[in-house]
Amino acid sequence: MARDLDAQVEAFRTRPLDAGPYTFVAADALVLKVREGGRTVNVHALVATGVNAEGYREILGLQVSSAKDGAGWLAFFRDLTARGLSGVALVTSDAHRGLTEAIGATLPGAAWQRCRTHYAANLMAVTSKTAWGGVRALLHSVYDQPDADAVRAQFDRILDSLSEKLPQVAAHLDAARADILAFTAFPKAVWRQVWSNNPQERLNREIRRRTDVVGIFPARDALIRLVGAVLAEQHDEWTEMRRYIGLDILARCRQATATPEKAEEVTLTAITA
Repeated sequence: MARDLDAQVEAFRTRPLDAGPYTFVAADALVLKVREGGRTVNVHALVATGVNAEGYREILGLQVSSAKDGAGWLAFFRDLTARGLSGVALVTSDAHRGLTEAIGATLPGAAWQRCRTHYAANLMAVTSKTAWGGVRALLHSVYDQPDADAVRAQFDRILDSLSEKLPQVAAHLDAARADILAFTAFPKAVWRQVWSNNPQERLNREIRRRTDVVGIFPARDALIRLVGAVLAEQHDEWTEMRRYIGLDILARCRQATATPEKAEEVTLTAITA
């Protein structure tokens, strides 16, 4: 049974990514425990999801790395692109340096969105406890704006209001501006799907629910077998659900970030679809 399942998981993990372009991609890692060399070690399960040309979510890949470093992420994204990952306009993730560098090296045409949830935790670390409530409310107000211009204007107002009272917080926000506001380049209809890794976190909770039963895996193969089976199951469920993003909205997203020649091609494709 294990051999049969291993073959199925391997076929799923190495399948061609031929349903692109994958306009939006999200990446994250989970820390799991494995026995190796007579001791228990932490390994990182690297997982990527994407939205395909038909607007459905897909599990794009799974790899296990000894460390959540640049080499692991680079090998992961190189595998994804070799299997056909293309047309990526935006990647959402946390700000791990190895991850962001791997995105830049393998997907040079893609923008990067720093997950708003992860960023809030980073900002909280440089904000005093007494001031955090107000700062958090100001940060949330940025995401409540009706359009991209209003988002940028509100961000400017926040920087002005914090520059004298909390200069360290204002500097932190200013440095992260481009990364946390990358979502504004796309139609508002997709903002909630792309400005954070929350959809990925729900997937991670399902993986945790299944792996917590095991606790410590006897080998990496066992980890890949279970996590890969969970991901394959979730992948199949997504194909039976309604579209994650509508085709008309996807066409607008691709057009918003395309060159003039490519934008015309996207428009014609959307008209004939």
